[in-house]
Amino acid sequence: MIVTTKQLYQVAYGKFAVGAYNVNNMEQILGLFRGNVQSQAPFIIQLSKGARKYADKRMLESLIRTAEKMFTDAIFAVHLDHGDEETCYDCIDSGFYSSVMIDASHENFEENIAITKRVVDRAHQKGISVEAELGQLGGVEEDIRVDEGHASLTNPEEAVEFVKRTGCDSLAAAIGTSHGAYKFKGTQGLHFNVIEEIQKRIPGTPIVMHGSSSVPIEEVERINAAGGKLDPSARGVNENEYLPAAKLGVTKVNIDTDGRLVWTRVHREFFRDHPEQFDFRPPGKIFVEEYANFIAHKNEKLGSADQLDAIRASL
Repeated sequence: MIVTTKQLYQVAYGKFAVGAYNVNNMEQILGLFRGNVQSQAPFIIQLSKGARKYADKRMLESLIRTAEKMFTDAIFAVHLDHGDEETCYDCIDSGFYSSVMIDASHENFEENIAITKRVVDRAHQKGISVEAELGQLGGVEEDIRVDEGHASLTNPEEAVEFVKRTGCDSLAAAIGTSHGAYKFKGTQGLHFNVIEEIQKRIPGTPIVMHGSSSVPIEEVERINAAGGKLDPSARGVNENEYLPAAKLGVTKVNIDTDGRLVWTRVHREFFRDHPEQFDFRPPGKIFVEEYANFIAHKNEKLGSADQLDAIRASL
């Protein structure tokens, strides 16, 4: 069942975080639905501008609709991740999306507000929620690249003005995470003081945490053992920080890189161990199962596992 992102946030805020998972193909979608039903968790399917181009938006929407019929217990929202203004309008007009993200964080403060406000006005006419970004995460997210020298944490005081003037429904805040596999060096982690200050100033506004993959060292090591060349010093967000952040208003946690690592590990190991094989379906089946288990594990860490009854009761 597709629900609004707002409905999920109303139940989750201050209690747990909803996992927002990016998908690009059939195997990811099957594993995503299976893992969330298995763990009885609500979830958010994220389609990025790149995914919509890679698989064609019509293909992805059809796959999601089919999965919805296959997994009748699933409760989820559909979200545009990192959209520009044009893509946001396309998704708003499609009637398929629960929410859109307008990412104008690379613009100056006033221009970010102006662009976001235009998208909010258009989206709210159709009952669609809008996520906006303030501050800049470092790293790489498809065609978005921000070097660490230009990354900046969200200013809590600016967050108040930004939310008030734009009317956005949730705020993607730069709170110490970064995009891609190479997030942290040393002991760097989430800035809980910034999260606390943002929640204190805009209580009730869901905070969104981008770049929240944990980049498990065992995945990196297994990929490299099967012929990969990933940086072994890659580190991500400590999974044990998800729930404490959720208690402070982080209501949506974006996870993409970790899923790609699972895909890469499964396929590298399969064809290493079965060099005579050329059929992509056997490793595809393995990936669906592995990805489902991965999703269920993440939901446990987010606190969203076993929350479907609470969501149903609220609808």
